[in-house]
Amino acid sequence: MPAAIGADGDTKESTMPDASFVILYVNSPAQSAAFYRDLLSREPIESSATFAMFALREGMMLGLWSRHTVRPAPAAMPGGTEVAFTVDAPADVDRTHASWRAKGLAIVQPPENLDFGRTFVALDPDGHRLRILAPA
Repeated sequence: MPAAIGADGDTKESTMPDASFVILYVNSPAQSAAFYRDLLSREPIESSATFAMFALREGMMLGLWSRHTVRPAPAAMPGGTEVAFTVDAPADVDRTHASWRAKGLAIVQPPENLDFGRTFVALDPDGHRLRILAPA
């Protein structure tokens, strides 16, 4: 783990763990896994009746957990958060937008330039927000 500087100026070992998973609560893990398999062009590394998981870049994992079996039961509805995928250039945002529209994804924000870069937002079948962005 990275070192941190304490209030006394001493270097201390950080106890903050690294983020490694994003978990979306879905109606049907099998249907969501098929959607993300097509969207990400990769197979899940784990799959069961109640859960599926995809390996993303740099050790990040995307989990799809049945909203009917999560404990404690989720209180939030889909769309209250978003999964952001970074691309290298503004043209990549536009290419991804065209590809996802052709696949039939619902687009809730068309490509536009915002203060943080070029971006658009689509929805997965459960209504989770998927943002593509090329940082400014």
